[in-house]
Amino acid sequence: MTYNFVEELKWRGMMHDIMPGTEEQLAEEVTAGYIGFDPTADSLHIGSLIPIIVLMHFQKAGHKPIALIGGATGMIGDPSGKSAERNMLDEQSLAVNVAGIKGQLERFLDFNTKGENAAELVNNYDWMKDFTLLDFVRDIGKHLTVNYMMAKDSVKKRFTGEDGADGMSFTEFTYQLFQGYDFVHLYKTMNCKLQMGGSDQWGNITTGTELVRRTAQGKAYAMTCPLITKADGTKFGKSEGGNIWLDKNRTSAYKFYQYWLNSSDEDSENFIKKFTFLSKEEIEALIKEHNEAPHLRLLQKKLAEEVTVMVHSQEDLDKALKASSILFGKSTSEDLKSLDEQTFLDVFEGVPQAEVTKADLDEGLDMIGALAAKTNFLNSNSDARRALKENAISVNKEKVKEDYKITEADLIAGAYVLLQRGKKNYYLLQVV
Repeated sequence: MTYNFVEELKWRGMMHDIMPGTEEQLAEEVTAGYIGFDPTADSLHIGSLIPIIVLMHFQKAGHKPIALIGGATGMIGDPSGKSAERNMLDEQSLAVNVAGIKGQLERFLDFNTKGENAAELVNNYDWMKDFTLLDFVRDIGKHLTVNYMMAKDSVKKRFTGEDGADGMSFTEFTYQLFQGYDFVHLYKTMNCKLQMGGSDQWGNITTGTELVRRTAQGKAYAMTCPLITKADGTKFGKSEGGNIWLDKNRTSAYKFYQYWLNSSDEDSENFIKKFTFLSKEEIEALIKEHNEAPHLRLLQKKLAEEVTVMVHSQEDLDKALKASSILFGKSTSEDLKSLDEQTFLDVFEGVPQAEVTKADLDEGLDMIGALAAKTNFLNSNSDARRALKENAISVNKEKVKEDYKITEADLIAGAYVLLQRGKKNYYLLQVV
């Protein structure tokens, strides 16, 4: 195969551990490999983008990617990298989450290609739901000693109290057995020979390769990628408002775009290799160009554009760019009115607001009322008059005089009017 999966991941800095023999296996035949996704919400967040992109590279290299949704293991909770036990989900919540994640994965992987490397989606609940405890203990549990399971870092840290850990329940202790059995099941039913995941999963993955060896007398392989960190030590994938989600109903395309655009120079140089499919030559040329004029933020812009199009669409990127220009460039009332409510609120997050009634607009809200008498945006009516005389006041980005009346025709997203004094002082009127 001309596209070398392992070499591709190495130069992009996406390779952490790889079991001996894995490269030879991939060179020998089209290989099925899987990554598990935790259904803790009905959307994945950008922390899941690296495993998704790994599967995309895997498919691009001619291999068969399997995305496993942990419908069963999601009921237990993976202890890897955690210092406390997670809340367990009920069946109904899991079903909603699984459906949401499935829809997202279909954006990235080709499930419909006619070739032997068509992606497949599986849910481990399908093969675990009828497995009795007695059968599991007898057929799977006997193959691994407690000593073997205790030696794994994810378990050891919890028992030794590292990172503020408070011990581990039997439920979580069995997690690596369940994950290991997934590998056995996929090996037997789909000839799946490789499991991939984040570096914190190495212990669970190698438990799977060991179970394949002991229960099916087979040879299975393991590979992990590094966990993403930011140069300043803050957590990747989090903003002040919480997780950055792949679902634009949870994180608007504008906010998503802004997250990548605000990357530091060091992070964007790292991220553009991992989160885009630009070639080595393109990236090296871009880094050189960026270093010659860092103030232009070429790396950040290209990164934000590429990831937004991949996760959302070109249309969503165009809207995000238009929304960005509203704050920092010249835009019109029509540009503002083209924004949906969520994007509009994201753009003007933190801007002071005041409420006016629909009746105020029906009568036509005069500018003195809008600026001072009804809202206190400006200190007094005389302040408002002075600002209007100085031609310093805009309604929805367009300059107005004292005789202007705000009506329903001025509403953005059916509920807001944007007032502005000078270049940077914004105020929102919300109609209730």
